[in-house]
Amino acid sequence: MDIRDLRVVYLTTRGPVKAVDGVSFAIQPGEVVGLAGESGSGKSTIAHALLRILHPPALITGGQALFGGRDIMEMDETELGQFRWCKISIVFQSAMNALNPVMKVRDQLLDVMLHHGLSKSDANERAMDLFKLVGIDPQCLNSYPHQFSGGMRQRAVIAIALALNPPMLIMDEPTTALDVVVQKDILQQITILREKLGFSILFITHDLSLLVEISTRIAIMYAGEVVEKAPARELFEHPLHPYTLGLMNSFPSISGTKHKLTGIPGSPPDLVDPPAGCRFHPRCPKVMPICSTAIPGTKFISADHSVSCHLFSQYQ
Repeated sequence: MDIRDLRVVYLTTRGPVKAVDGVSFAIQPGEVVGLAGESGSGKSTIAHALLRILHPPALITGGQALFGGRDIMEMDETELGQFRWCKISIVFQSAMNALNPVMKVRDQLLDVMLHHGLSKSDANERAMDLFKLVGIDPQCLNSYPHQFSGGMRQRAVIAIALALNPPMLIMDEPTTALDVVVQKDILQQITILREKLGFSILFITHDLSLLVEISTRIAIMYAGEVVEKAPARELFEHPLHPYTLGLMNSFPSISGTKHKLTGIPGSPPDLVDPPAGCRFHPRCPKVMPICSTAIPGTKFISADHSVSCHLFSQYQ
């Protein structure tokens, strides 16, 4: 997947909300790319835009999303119907909301496969294999979502996403509302499945500590823009953008010396009328006069590490 200058707005009576404003990054075969940022930074909007499941008042106003050389933004409805789930599928934020409460889980799993041409017998056999794959007893296929625990529901949604063995999964905060023990269990299951099946993942979360554990590379979003991109370990050890540093200081370390959690002061900007210059400058502890007037360009600190910040204007 190669995302180039993606732009999405939400049309409101006050004007267009620039939810995603010129975002670019790539996902290589078999890797996990993490997308992190505060709530409202545009992460889920990107996920929905890549599958073309945004509805009014959302509007994709520009950019490309190339998958195997084909631009998803140019596909018609027939092509999109074949593309979704065969090439890219998604695990939504809340498994309970993603599952239909009045349908048995088996019917919801079969629905995807029957729509794409599998026979009912083949689909049933595949459903049992998928439940075994994600660690659920296949007898549970005849249960309703409310009869599953939170972790089981999340595993069921992952099974549905894997129904047609797509080469790429989008995971939109898949561990939200789960306790830390179940979170770790789900993350381990995702890692095992990726190693076994070889799919790529776009992993979206506001929790940077999760991404460091599971991701190959990480992109940090703020107010609709990507402000820093780097390999996961390098970002964890050498964060550069003041916003990334703020995110890193917002969660405690389980080892090393204790330090006070500082967080990020203030609130995210109004994206109908974002601040001039760098959008983070009203909240930035390292703000300079230029930050309020000039938009920072992308600077490459190394071949794999880029940052959009005036503090690094000496880099190309």
